[in-house]
Amino acid sequence: MSPVTGRLSEPTPMRAAIARRMSASQREVPHFYVSAEIETARVEASLAALSESSGRRVSMTSALVRACALALAQHPEMNAVWGDDGLVVASEINIAVAVALDDGLIAPALLDCGELELAEVAARLGDLIGRTRAGKLRLPELNDATFTLSNLGMFDVSAFAALVTPPQVAILAAGRSITRVLPAGDGGVTTGRVMDVTLSADHRAVDGADAARFLGSLKQLLETPETLVQPTSEAGT
Repeated sequence: MSPVTGRLSEPTPMRAAIARRMSASQREVPHFYVSAEIETARVEASLAALSESSGRRVSMTSALVRACALALAQHPEMNAVWGDDGLVVASEINIAVAVALDDGLIAPALLDCGELELAEVAARLGDLIGRTRAGKLRLPELNDATFTLSNLGMFDVSAFAALVTPPQVAILAAGRSITRVLPAGDGGVTTGRVMDVTLSADHRAVDGADAARFLGSLKQLLETPETLVQPTSEAGT
């Protein structure tokens, strides 16, 4: 019994489910964390131009989903689940995106998104988030995720680390883009827009070098955003 007195706030069913899953994650999954800085000025400009030309807002979250999908195709061991018999590398890329609701956090999956172009990601992501808030998700969207993205940049968060959602083996946490002093090629310094990302991973399934290679690919994709707007067959070459 807690010695603290006050009003008891009983958990909602969603909050209770989150408590069970995150407790299991912290208890059973041997986490490790790898972080990287990603320069974002070019991708932000590309997103603004694409939003204007398409008439639909294409957010940084959409760009992160697209970049994660391409990076997962290059590093399939990260697009996997850990089962009783070991690592199961998924045949489809189903990226869950964390959505904050009034009574908790839910991460529905954008199913089979490996072949989607950036504008398609934005459209399907908008539909997914709308149905999440309306309580109209389909069962596979709740159960079949192979990787998770949690972007808190819109909440003015600079950096954070997230807990892996079992049986997935990795989750990417992204903060907001900020202006930061950076080294220049001539040995001096300059300023640039930078986003901090942290990959949390299950050490039973992958190692630090695997996570580092994945983040290296993600960084390259976001820092050369023309690859994000190409068809997948061209972006992967």
